Amino acid sequence: MLLAIDAGNTNIVFAIFDGEENKHVWRLNTNAKRTADEYAAWLFPLFNNADLEFGDIDQAIISSVVPDANYNLDNLTNKFFSCKPVFIGHKLVSTFIDPSLDKPEEIGADRLVNTVAATLKYPYPAIVIDFGTATTFDVVDANGRYSGGIIAPGANLSMTALHQAAAKLPSVNIEKTAFVKGRSTVEAIQSGIFWGYVSMIEGLIDKLKVEINSSAAVCVIATGGLAALYASSVGAIDHVDDNLTLNGLIHIQKLINENNTVYEMEKAL
Repeated sequence: MLLAIDAGNTNIVFAIFDGEENKHVWRLNTNAKRTADEYAAWLFPLFNNADLEFGDIDQAIISSVVPDANYNLDNLTNKFFSCKPVFIGHKLVSTFIDPSLDKPEEIGADRLVNTVAATLKYPYPAIVIDFGTATTFDVVDANGRYSGGIIAPGANLSMTALHQAAAKLPSVNIEKTAFVKGRSTVEAIQSGIFWGYVSMIEGLIDKLKVEINSSAAVCVIATGGLAALYASSVGAIDHVDDNLTLNGLIHIQKLINENNTVYEMEKAL
């Protein structure tokens, strides 16, 4: 079985795959100081409830945008699952990256994995929008390669920053308001975060499509926690795929297995 770990700035996702079947998915808030022993103590009852043992895992693959967490995630898989993990980096997925890009080593692992996943399931050129701590837009060109993208503050991050910086503004849930014009402070904030981001998303999709300049239709895929909420009001989004990153990880592991290749962890520690 494969243990796939997606370490993001807000949550770390642990998924168990039996072949290509996703058996279990568990989420834990990100804490870069959490030790391998702490991860194992949290995972043990989850494995037990799923009738699994740590020994059932024979492979591990990790996508991480939290470098400070990598050491302990590496220790977790080596110590408790007795397997060396594959860490996603630009060298590992170089065939999916436009070679003309500046500093490909700076591209986030999650964005690379999403690109790989998009080429498998959807037509390209494509735009992948990930609603995470940051809202990212990543472009898959007509050749199925990652060719660049956009990073903007995520909606939740903007909401938190607004509350912290303005003493009289409350922290509210992100919700779709019936009207753009708010009739109270809470509605005004919700409208600004929801409809403001809708306008940003629509505008950036339009500009990216112009730059892609393809005769073929550009497929737009949304993933991440707020994807479904925003997709309901952004007509340009064609698909919502909650498991895009995990599907990318399982495919990359499959390619590694098929090619019988061992990849060393890229030292980002």
